Amino acid sequence: QVQLVESGGGLVQAGGSLRLSCAASGRTFSSVTMGWFRQAPGKEREFVSTINWSGGFTRYADSVKGRFTISRDNAKNTVYLQMNSLNLEDTAVYYCAAGRTGQTAREEWEYAYWGQGTQVTVSS
Repeated sequence: QVQLVESGGGLVQAGGSLRLSCAASGRTFSSVTMGWFRQAPGKEREFVSTINWSGGFTRYADSVKGRFTISRDNAKNTVYLQMNSLNLEDTAVYYCAAGRTGQTAREEWEYAYWGQGTQVTVSS
């Protein structure tokens, strides 16, 4: 069993930055891929970024590539999402997820555990 708790969300002006954190409990954290997804009002949840078990491989949605950076600290059981140059379209609830394997994953079904989400609101 893995429990995930996101933090770091909030209100930020367009062009600003936020860093999300996701703290995981459980002994399997360092062996599984981690991912970030988001859900904007009235839209389906979508993939944002993923990082493999070692942190050596990462993938991003085209909409955030070059602006967001995913990283992990296995010693702290924590995964991060650094978000820069935020725009209005980034407003959403951001979810952290723990994968079923150690490889990067873009699909929701590839993740076994989910956090409760943290709200990110970008204002003009």
